[in-house]
Amino acid sequence: MRCVYVDLDGTLLGPGASLLRGEDGAFSHAAVRALEACFRADVEVVIFTGRRQAQAMEDARLIGSSAYIFEAGAGLVIDGELEWLTGDYLPAGDETIHDQIAATGAPALLLDSYVGRLEYHEPWHLRRDVSHLFRGLVDPAEVEARLRTEGIEGLRLVDNGVVHRHSPALAELPQVRVYHLVPASASKAGAVARHMQARGYAPEDCIAIGDSREDMGAAAAVGAFWLVGNALEKDPSLREAIADRRNVRIAEGRYGAGVYEAVVTTLAERA
Repeated sequence: MRCVYVDLDGTLLGPGASLLRGEDGAFSHAAVRALEACFRADVEVVIFTGRRQAQAMEDARLIGSSAYIFEAGAGLVIDGELEWLTGDYLPAGDETIHDQIAATGAPALLLDSYVGRLEYHEPWHLRRDVSHLFRGLVDPAEVEARLRTEGIEGLRLVDNGVVHRHSPALAELPQVRVYHLVPASASKAGAVARHMQARGYAPEDCIAIGDSREDMGAAAAVGAFWLVGNALEKDPSLREAIADRRNVRIAEGRYGAGVYEAVVTTLAERA
């Protein structure tokens, strides 16, 4: 094994987005042990997250990683070099990709069309370079069809999993999910594949670990994808999504313990 791609929230990070919290919020050093096992085995660790670049950069620095993927695959940084994976949407002067998406009218259209079902994911929707970050409960395929009907092309809505924080306006929903509105070419899977290409890694050299549908897209690029144990508890519908994916495995451990399980199991099997 040469590389592990790992999601942050709900995966490497436990409750409260803490590296040192595990099941039920108890103190845990399982995530750190997973990182140590990778270091000892000379395995690169790459964060792939929906967080914005400034956050992902600091997170990568804290764990000693020289590469990271941010905003749901919109950007990739390797050894300090930034590559945008956003197709025709590129920063232009002071205008960010986030600004360009806003100018299409797509975010306003979605908020007006899905009142009581969709809202900005406050306060994390602020100061983003690319994605417009929402929470609620909608069908991404339906949303994308609506955008096309309105003449808005080149965007997709990424389902990045279940969350618990929301406003009273969404109180009647059976669950609340996080969504990223991004350029259609951006994805965590695409960013993982691009990093593998840059490093010269083969699929069998790599695993990815996460807790959402968008994370699981990376299964198409790597040898094995692991869902942490809390993923299915949070989102039982993932069981249907993994039915036809032969290289998806489910860890018993939750959060960092699941990451540790995926790492040490893979190292032992490869040995």
